[in-house]
Amino acid sequence: MTSTYHPKDKEAIDKLKIIVEDIMICLFCTDLKTDDGSTCRPMAALKVCEQGNVWFFSEKNSEKNTAIANDKNVQLFFSQPVKNSYLVLNGEAEISLDTKIINELWSPPAQVWFKDGKDDTNISIIKVNPTSAYNWDIQSNKMVNLFKIATDDKDAN
Repeated sequence: MTSTYHPKDKEAIDKLKIIVEDIMICLFCTDLKTDDGSTCRPMAALKVCEQGNVWFFSEKNSEKNTAIANDKNVQLFFSQPVKNSYLVLNGEAEISLDTKIINELWSPPAQVWFKDGKDDTNISIIKVNPTSAYNWDIQSNKMVNLFKIATDDKDAN
């Protein structure tokens, strides 16, 4: 049996936070229409905020940012086999240059990619707003739908 939650459901967001913050590294996939894995790259998630968005640092001029500018749909794969923890997250990405957010999310390990620190002129932030997330529940041997955006006619009014 799968459970469906509203995308802003606190329980679903809390579960998402636990999984993402525990694993941190994901395959971040863009250009989903190619469907061949060539546009997936490892990325470190910085944070899952109270709204359930997942945040990343990225170089402004990266292929990833160019891909997001052309198609905001992304897919994130988190996996930690030692703990039997697996998550697939589908979402819409947006790029931000907001220095307030950069300052809030900055940590010393990011210096490896951005030599001039949080003032690096090539730094950007990617915010992924999840549209659906699926967590493999090893205990029940089932995929659990953490949340999925769904609209029905009565919500359209």
